[in-house]
Amino acid sequence: MKQKVVITGVGVITPIGNSKEKMWDSLINGISGAGLITKFDVSEYSSKIGALVKDFDPLKYNISKKDDSRLIDFIKYAVAASVEATQDSGLDFNNIDRTKVGVIIGSGIGGISFMEEQCAILREKGPRKISPFTVPLMIVDMAAGQVAIHHGVKGPNLCVSTACASGAHAIGEAVRIIQHGDAEVMIAGGTESAIQAGLLTEIETDF
Repeated sequence: MKQKVVITGVGVITPIGNSKEKMWDSLINGISGAGLITKFDVSEYSSKIGALVKDFDPLKYNISKKDDSRLIDFIKYAVAASVEATQDSGLDFNNIDRTKVGVIIGSGIGGISFMEEQCAILREKGPRKISPFTVPLMIVDMAAGQVAIHHGVKGPNLCVSTACASGAHAIGEAVRIIQHGDAEVMIAGGTESAIQAGLLTEIETDF
């Protein structure tokens, strides 16, 4: 018989609430997180509606000011949700073997908005002006990596990227990892932040 695996804590950062209580209240009362996009000027766009995370304060989740200024949103959302989940579970990292705690965070696109910004900078200002963190921040598995760093855990660490199913697949794979004895605890879920203005308005290709 396969080893039983249970969910002991939940953490969420969503357009309908930044806690499991707020999110659930929004769900059962039919409150939508969609609305006019205020992140950038949408006057020239045919679609002006999106679902943005609101009232998010990274410092509330023990994310340092340095990391707040350095990390991009899809990573910060993952770290914040992981803090909520581990606190909700009652997990005490001081009384557990951190080599037996792993992380698997799914994301469909990861840091595509940051990559887009850096591509525009490269085109307009040259290679010396792009961020040295372009690759470490844009790649899709950096959410899992930063969650592990934040909690100091050293077990299995990976990312699932299967479009809209990424988060669900991450949870399923976390179950398998525990069942196979590769970890005793897994922090698992999904993260995304891809609403972007579209800075690349012109691309020239010379073959």
